Amino acid sequence: MKHYKDANNNIFGFEDGDSIPEGLTEISMEEVAAINEAKAKASFDALTYAQKRAQAYPSIADQLDQIYHEGIDAWKETISAVKAEYPKGV
Repeated sequence: MKHYKDANNNIFGFEDGDSIPEGLTEISMEEVAAINEAKAKASFDALTYAQKRAQAYPSIADQLDQIYHEGIDAWKETISAVKAEYPKGV
């Protein structure tokens, strides 16, 4: 499969023998990966601090497991690190 992009960096895949619409540029797999990574980063950057925190926090099960095995202070450090990375209101 060959990959192509349009002017808006939308990616399309076509098999050999497929008709390729005009205006598309063939790109390498490395370019596909770079475009997808840039889109993911832009999506993440657009999230609010609360949404970023929610993604960064360990699952509730992992948090409870950490409290059980390492104690409440270790858990507080984990949570504080996430809050420091994504401060409120930023």
